[in-house]
Amino acid sequence: MLTRGFFGRKRPQPHRPLPPGQYLENGFPVLSAGPTPRVDLDKWTFAIENQGARLAAWTWQEFLALPQTAITTDIHCVTKWSKLDTEWKGVTIDTLLQAAGMESRDGYVMAFCDGGYTTNLPLKDLIDGKAMVAHQYDGAPLRPEHGGPARLLVPHLYFWKSAKWVRGIRLMHADAPGFWEAYGYHMYGDPWKEQRYSYD
Repeated sequence: MLTRGFFGRKRPQPHRPLPPGQYLENGFPVLSAGPTPRVDLDKWTFAIENQGARLAAWTWQEFLALPQTAITTDIHCVTKWSKLDTEWKGVTIDTLLQAAGMESRDGYVMAFCDGGYTTNLPLKDLIDGKAMVAHQYDGAPLRPEHGGPARLLVPHLYFWKSAKWVRGIRLMHADAPGFWEAYGYHMYGDPWKEQRYSYD
């Protein structure tokens, strides 16, 4: 005689295709490389830097006063879970670059964060509405374990590129590896091509 639990819980089935190798997750797993930073919002800033020069920076209140955008999107973690129809609110990278007077559409950026985390991205993957600095998830302030008070959100790439606890982006002429990329993760991270590791 076998109990219902013997075979484990049945995973929910997606209502549309997932990237290869992914399974549908209804929860929101917490994955971090180190301890969760606790940030004093009175001291929080977000900056845009270019070649060692700070182009612009915003306090928390200034950041919240910028035009806000809400999106519903799917997210895909490199550890093979996907979560559909997640709801976020924040400031698009387009809005931040425009406010900083930055018009370039070429090159790369390095996102830098509390806790020393970094990740690299082509600038073209952050503009034209493709990415934001999100401070709300599911209608509530983003919780620290999920990257709050603010995280980068780049939903068309694996979720490690959506850096938690983001504090700024640094513009670069040439690509360079961030934290996980230096340990062998893919430099780009397209979930539809299963670009998980450097050899993929």
